[in-house]
Amino acid sequence: MDILLSLSSVNWSRGQFALTAGYHWIFIPLTIGLALIMAIMESIYVKTGDEKWKNITKFWQKLFGINFAIGIATGIILEFQFGTNWSNYSWFVGDIFGAPLAIEGIVAFFLEATFVSVMFFGWNRVSKGVHLMSTWLVFVGAVLSAFWILVANAWMQFPIGMQFNPDTVRNEMVDFWAVVLSPVAYNKFLHTVFASFAVGASFVVGVSCWYLLKKRHTDFALKSIKIASFIGLATFIMLAVTGDGSAYQVSQKQPMKLAAMEGLYEGTEGAGLVAIGMLNPAKKAFNDEVDPYIFKLEIPKLLSLLGYRDLNAFVPGIRDIIEGGYTLQDGTTALSFEERQARGKIAIQALADYQVAKQEGRDADAANYETILQDNYAHFGYGYLETGEDLIPHVPITFYSFHLMVIIGMYFILFFVVVLYYLYKKDMRDTKWLQYVALWSIPLTYIAGQLGWVVAEMGRQPWTIQDILPVHISASAVSTGHIITTFTMFAVLFTALLAANITIMVKQIKKGPDTIEPESAAVLAPETA
Repeated sequence: MDILLSLSSVNWSRGQFALTAGYHWIFIPLTIGLALIMAIMESIYVKTGDEKWKNITKFWQKLFGINFAIGIATGIILEFQFGTNWSNYSWFVGDIFGAPLAIEGIVAFFLEATFVSVMFFGWNRVSKGVHLMSTWLVFVGAVLSAFWILVANAWMQFPIGMQFNPDTVRNEMVDFWAVVLSPVAYNKFLHTVFASFAVGASFVVGVSCWYLLKKRHTDFALKSIKIASFIGLATFIMLAVTGDGSAYQVSQKQPMKLAAMEGLYEGTEGAGLVAIGMLNPAKKAFNDEVDPYIFKLEIPKLLSLLGYRDLNAFVPGIRDIIEGGYTLQDGTTALSFEERQARGKIAIQALADYQVAKQEGRDADAANYETILQDNYAHFGYGYLETGEDLIPHVPITFYSFHLMVIIGMYFILFFVVVLYYLYKKDMRDTKWLQYVALWSIPLTYIAGQLGWVVAEMGRQPWTIQDILPVHISASAVSTGHIITTFTMFAVLFTALLAANITIMVKQIKKGPDTIEPESAAVLAPETA
């Protein structure tokens, strides 16, 4: 217990939030992915009138419903933690961060929750067109829900459209559309939603291949594989495109995160992209002379091209970002950590002086202090940090998470190409090796999704809000013992929910879809499935 208590309450709060978010993201991507797939399947049913497509849709809707219910539970707990564990953060930026979350609850989730009942219970009670509309609106609601949450998260990565009010000591939104249309927001949204489609596609293909292995519901399986494989291939290609857009935004807005993703300690012009490599554990400091890599395979100049759209652009490394002195894209010179720290302390002191002047009725002095505060506010968070090393995220975790995520994405592009080839040129029913590969590939999309969030959140440490608010200032004054207790409770609860989710889904999968055809009936050939 002494070892557990030795960790700070801030680290326990981080762990608790990571635990909740990690479990939440197990359920949500499958929900979004299945929502698209079942909407397409029902559209085919309405267009063709083929009852088989109705039964296929209803089967995947059952699995959707299981994940939808549990995803709500974890999501509600996640939002409550902003008030319980991160009250300073909630006070400091609640006027901005709360707005998209409120819209998500009032509009997006309301839309999703309203029409999900029609989708589940409206079969044979409403017309085909109304039911199909309900299914598509469930999908739209799920996507809109993700959009508003990701807008809030993107603002933490790139705070924009706000003004700091020294009277309330809060950040206030001054440009709603700047927050909503932030380039970080729409890149993050597209990348995350396509990742959810990918999870749904791999899940449907994997489960369908299990039926092929068992020689059950083969017509259902082949039809499902056809829809999911096209979606899977398209979405993984789009993941590569949106991933490039997200990486570009990281290079522009969060250069330290990019440096950690690539294990880049020393900046260089024409920087190469590390395709595969192993970091050197002997590398302990940003300014030592130890080679950061044991080995690496690098694609020349690609990092400069992807990060700055210039083959010969200078990409700053960890050391450059801390020591400053290099030329930024706008032609100005990058400030060192010490310079930003000094300006941050000036801003913090100006805020304190402003409040005293206001209380004493010295309005002219207060106006002067407010000007000093606003001039240095971009560096506000640096005043709470002690050394340049505080700026460095955990490089090995960020580096390996990013590269493993990319490798999994490349694997799935190849995987779906192979599946479509065997679906149309061979016979999926006779390729057991591919069926096993599809079944055991299901966890990989979940792993890739989790790794993406690790890169996004671990890579921006030490910031809760980039450059403005460090994590250790954001936390509530809650005792470590209380956080350990709730952490343990949530860990047990979420694990139980996950176990229940898997058990119910496996039971439903083993039961199989309702079918109007006998198992001995001939199945469609791959070319027409």
